[in-house]
Amino acid sequence: MIVSHISQAGFPAVVPLSVQGSPVLLAVIACAGIGTGALFLVSLVAYRRRRTRQYRLISAAVGVLVLRSLVGAGTVLGAVPMPVHHFVEHSFDFLIAAMILYAVYAHAPGSLGEDATSD
Repeated sequence: MIVSHISQAGFPAVVPLSVQGSPVLLAVIACAGIGTGALFLVSLVAYRRRRTRQYRLISAAVGVLVLRSLVGAGTVLGAVPMPVHHFVEHSFDFLIAAMILYAVYAHAPGSLGEDATSD
């Protein structure tokens, strides 16, 4: 809706109406992919140092962020249809949130998890 109002106002070149083939969107997704890839490597190093379930879950969640960037790039390049993109991306959002919340909740001080007593 907002895009159609902007394009009617005389700004069709500023806001492309199509996701597929957008070089600006692809550049943004590439930057996100590089950034999350670097964070994923850092999370793997942290997991290697600590070797706990909590760090493994955090690494897995950041790894799913990298996958989100790949799905986004696939959508811009035309390999992933938009309905599949939305289903997968929102499923990944839920999965990331669930993994992070479980890592925090299960290993919080006073929880019943095994790792809580060893921290």
